[in-house]
Order: sequence, then structure tokens, then C-alpha cells
Amino acid sequence: MEFESEKVIYLSKKKIMEEFIEEHPGFKGEEENLTISIARNSYTIKKGKKLLQLIQVNPGYIFKESGRIYGYARISRPKQSIERQIRNIKTEYPDAIILQEAYTGRKINRPEWNRLYERAESGDTIVFDSVSRMSRNADEGVTTYFELFEKGIHLVFLKEHYIDTDIYQENLKDKIELQGTDEDEIFKGLNNYFRKLAEKQIRIAFEQAEKEVEDLRQRTIEGIETARLKGKQIGQAKGKTLEIKKKEPAKEKILKYSKDFGGSLSDIECMKLIGLSRNTYYKYKKELTLG
Repeated sequence: MEFESEKVIYLSKKKIMEEFIEEHPGFKGEEENLTISIARNSYTIKKGKKLLQLIQVNPGYIFKESGRIYGYARISRPKQSIERQIRNIKTEYPDAIILQEAYTGRKINRPEWNRLYERAESGDTIVFDSVSRMSRNADEGVTTYFELFEKGIHLVFLKEHYIDTDIYQENLKDKIELQGTDEDEIFKGLNNYFRKLAEKQIRIAFEQAEKEVEDLRQRTIEGIETARLKGKQIGQAKGKTLEIKKKEPAKEKILKYSKDFGGSLSDIECMKLIGLSRNTYYKYKKELTLG
């Protein structure tokens, strides 16, 4: 049973192991032989039956193992590759549950993100490749950040670790210890200033991400207009068939192997041999028939 006065300290077995190996380098390479057990009032590290470390919690606190680790990856256009984001997340968090989608940061309706937002619970961690993947709208991003923080959800930004929720949590603590003297009022003011500064850093990160997408959008518009003024064709000319490098060789194989053109293979066999999708195959075949 938990009491309202008890504060929960969430522990990550991965982090415990990393800290233990750093303090005891002699065990490096033996991680698979070490066992970490997290109980309400303590956690232990054992090698077999041998106790290597016992850490007990301070009065008024309890230990809980950190929850699930999610990785959220998003691309702005379906044709972009999302693999880089997933690879970066998996490198740092191999066990992360990946959720991915292709939606622009300016769109409100992001089904996978909405599901993750509702599913995540206190103690869970959400990892982003960068702050722009969470939101490129500053106001929405900052609001969501603090909503998740208040729910006890850890946020990790691989390219902006300085605004991770664990860092923010640390910045909320007093930087200057009160001395029980008249100067304490000054120290309180300075501690409050550091807390406000931490909040401001978070907003600046989201504002920068929003500015970057606006700048990219403006550069794209200006680039298209410049090309038009120079007389360049933007997009495919009306009535012109798009020629693909592999199109003609594929057509030659259809003529050679298809029964309809004197060959010996059925349509399905041709598709498999040439490596064409059904739609592309019949499109090329129709073009050959029409001459």
C-alpha cells in the first residue's frame, strides 16, 4: 500500500547497471551474469547468490521500476525515410517500443501520437530523435511537455538532452542551499530564477523547432518561384508521360516473355520474373498494346 506522503523514485535497471559498472569497472563484460531486483524499500545487485550491492531508500520514499520505453518517430512526408530516427532511438534504447507515422508537425490529428499520449503511464519513458518530432508548434509542444511531465512520464530528446524531463526535474531543485540567515531571501530569489530559466530553455527549444519548419516552408516557396521566373518546368508537363529509367527494359521483357506477345509466360509469371507490381505491369502492357 502506498501512502499519500510517500514519494515514488522510479528506477531503470539499465541505468542502475550502467552506474554500477562505472563504479565497479572490474565487472565490465559480466553484465549478463548480474541480476538487479527492485523492491519497495531497496534494490539489490547480485552475481548468482552473492550480494554485490544493497541500496535502501530514505524514509518517506519508495522505489518503483521504471515503466515501458516508447520511441516516437515521425516524418513530414510519406516519401521521406523514417529509418534514421528509428535507428537513433534503438541505438540508445534497444528495447524501445517504436510508434511511427507520416504526418506534418503542423497537423493536429496524429493517430499514433494520440494513442501513445493516452497509453503512456507514470514511470513510462518516451524517446524522440529531436524536439521537432514531438511538435513543431511551440505552444502545443510546451503544453504537452508539461502535461506529460505532471503525469510522471519521462521525456528524452536525443538531440536536445538539456530539456529532458529528468534534467528539468533536477533544475527544479534549489541550486543554492539556504543558510538560515537574512541572505536566504536572496537565495530563494536566485533559486526561483534558475527554475524559470529551465522553463524558458524548454520553450526556446520548441520555438526554434517551429521556426525551422517555417523557414523551410518559406525557402521552398521562394525556390519554386525563382525556378518559375527562370522558365524552368515545375512538376510534370501537362499531357506528358513520365519516363522511368527501368520502364523500357521492363517493357522489352514483357514483349519477350508474355504469352500475349508470343512468349511462354503468364501474366503472374512475368510479374515475378521482371519484379513489377500488378498495377505497373498492366500499365506497361496496356501501353505496349496501344502501340
